[in-house]
Amino acid sequence: MNTDATGPLAGIMAIELGSLLAGPFCGQLLGDYGAEVIKIEPPGQGDPMREWGQAKADGRPLWFSVVGRNKRCATLDLRKPEGQAALRALIAKADILLENFRPGTMERWGLGYDVLSAINPRLIFVRVSGYGQTGPNAKKAGYASVGEAFGGLRYVMGEADRRPSRAGISIGDSLAATFACLGALAALEARRKTGRGQVVDSSIYESVLTMMESLIPEYQLAGYIRERSGSVLPNVAPSNIYDASDGQVIIAANQDTVFRRLAEMIGQPGLADDPRFRDHHARGARQAELDAIVNAWTAERPRDAVQAACDEHGVPCGPIYRAPEMLEDPHYAAREAIVSVPHDHFGEIKMQNVAPKLSSTPGNVRWAGRDLGADNDYVWLERAGLSAETYKGLRSSGVI
Repeated sequence: MNTDATGPLAGIMAIELGSLLAGPFCGQLLGDYGAEVIKIEPPGQGDPMREWGQAKADGRPLWFSVVGRNKRCATLDLRKPEGQAALRALIAKADILLENFRPGTMERWGLGYDVLSAINPRLIFVRVSGYGQTGPNAKKAGYASVGEAFGGLRYVMGEADRRPSRAGISIGDSLAATFACLGALAALEARRKTGRGQVVDSSIYESVLTMMESLIPEYQLAGYIRERSGSVLPNVAPSNIYDASDGQVIIAANQDTVFRRLAEMIGQPGLADDPRFRDHHARGARQAELDAIVNAWTAERPRDAVQAACDEHGVPCGPIYRAPEMLEDPHYAAREAIVSVPHDHFGEIKMQNVAPKLSSTPGNVRWAGRDLGADNDYVWLERAGLSAETYKGLRSSGVI
């Protein structure tokens, strides 16, 4: 197993508690850029993410292979005083502690920030939850779907004549984890200046809210409420999915200069000066009419011909990919967007690479998610510094 971290966080130790995605995806990001991420899971049970995912190979779910990558996997029962003591020994040497339990859980276990910062004043305590650590909703259960709705995303997703839809991925969890990682990096920089750690409080709903563009002032100052609009953004045209003779393509030509090039491409250069379409607002007001014109042209041609014409005229256009197309695309290969990494059972497994790319200190994927407790000896004896006798006792009592 290659343990050589190439990213800028090499030398940073992060302890990951919690489960599923909102916390562990943050741990994945930290590990991608070189941090030593130690994932702590309940003995004999583990993170439920180990059993999640739509598909299995040889009876093994595959999602954990990605979200558990680059992590040392150790077990510990945090509900027992002996487990809490062992964790405190590890925290004394850590830079970051990451958890996504319901607010109040860590305090109930005697592991609140007041206690932990006394042990390690440099500790950065990253907390991910549905509603944040404070406020009237703080202690409510808050999964991603609820946070996406509370933060405004669900209402604007889907077709106008149907109930709100959802993305095909756990976007709320991933956003909260991404902002948690951003907060951790900012706190590391602050610690460089002050020598002290702090709490990073990342909520699912606020992470979603942050992505909602100008939704709040649009209502406050203009009385406008965004509605569901399906595959288009209202008043942004042409920018849609269009039919080809052998499938579909996506074209985005809503900027004035790009639309002029598209008009020439489809053999109707006069559209660029037509009062109905000559500027952004005019095209937006006649979105459906303009989409029909573009679709009539694309529908008579195969996807490759549409793509070639768009490339020639400098019009943004692309395919709508699934995994099979990604694995065959030369651009993916040239950028190494998908990599093969070692896996304890499959030998190797393909997954998405680290993004974004850094020119001098790029991150890397060193191994896929490991078995439950695979790194217990390393974590508790070498990193936490427990004595062999203490470690043996914790194992025999089921705490580890």
